[in-house]
Order: sequence, then C-alpha cells, then structure tokens
Amino acid sequence: MKKEKNQFEQIKIELKKVLKPHRFNHTLGVVKSASKLARQNGIDVCQAEMAALLHDCAKNFSNHEMLQIAKDEKIALDPIMILEPQLLHGPVGAVVAKKKYHVKDPEVLSAIDCHTTGKSNMSTLDKIIYLADFIEPGRDYPGVEHLRKTSYDKDLDMACREAFDNTISYVMRIGGLIHPRTIEARNYMIIEEKYQINKE
Repeated sequence: MKKEKNQFEQIKIELKKVLKPHRFNHTLGVVKSASKLARQNGIDVCQAEMAALLHDCAKNFSNHEMLQIAKDEKIALDPIMILEPQLLHGPVGAVVAKKKYHVKDPEVLSAIDCHTTGKSNMSTLDKIIYLADFIEPGRDYPGVEHLRKTSYDKDLDMACREAFDNTISYVMRIGGLIHPRTIEARNYMIIEEKYQINKE
C-alpha cells in the first residue's frame, strides 16, 4: 500500500509538469470523483485513483504524436480515429501509463484505454473512470448535476447509458463522428439489461 501511494504521488508530480494547468486540475477532479465512486461500489480505491490520475496522460500529445505511437504500438486504427486522433488519447494513454509510469495493472490500463469511447462489456472500474471524467467537480454543462445524481445515488449502468446518450446526442448535434465503440458500449448495456443477455 505504501509503495502504491508513493508511486501515485510521484506520478502526480510528473503529470503536473507535463499537463496544462486546467488539464491537471481536471485530472485531480477525476481522481476525487473516481475515489468516491469506487468506495460506493466496492472497488479498490487505489486502482480507481491511479486510473483516474493517468486517464489524460496523453491528452496534450499532438495528433501526429498519437498516430505515430498508435502505429508503433500496433493499436488498431479505424477510419474515425484516423480522422479524429484525439480519440486515441485513451489507448495511447494506456501505453504511456505502462511504459513511462510503470503501471502494470491490466484493469487500470483498460480503464484508461476506454475512458473516452467506452467499449462492450466494461468492467466496474472502466465505468467508474468513464463516469468520473464526466462528473468531476470542475465539469459544468447542461445535465451534469442529473448525471452526478444518477452516478452517486443510483447505479453505474444507468449513469453510463445516460452518459452515452448525452455524448451521442451532442456529437450528432455538432455534426461530428460517433465512434463505433460508444455505440457498442451502449448497446451492450441495453441488451444486458433489457434482454438479460450476457448476464450470468
């Protein structure tokens, strides 16, 4: 536990140097929200805080840098990610977390990887980091208070479905590209809940 705490504090010092101030403050907010959600849902708090701390570690990379790292690390590149390289900051961030910050926990790396788009069959930790990114205290957008209430007072699946719906609606309104992983994540949860498929 002490070793994990020391690693966390050292990474926080490093990230403060490389992230823009507003991004670092956002990261600390995500850590706070992820910690609360982890406690409420019986998830290892150290895991949640580490994933939250590193979720945007590649956010300041240029599009060229992210595409190059993705190619070098053989991250699957689909047409939408090539057109919108910022979507890669999750998968690339997982690589950076592993190689630069020496994070080995596959659950933490998965949560970093999918925090932007979501994915099918998300773990509880995946859902926590996805939601914490949306509801951290610094976020201020229409509907955020309702999403916070759903996240903290009800259940993660309901909150994730709401977040997916909000994201898809917003991207449609601005004429943007919706990544297939977001559609797949939403559909997986609806199938699991409504049709009782995938549930054990």
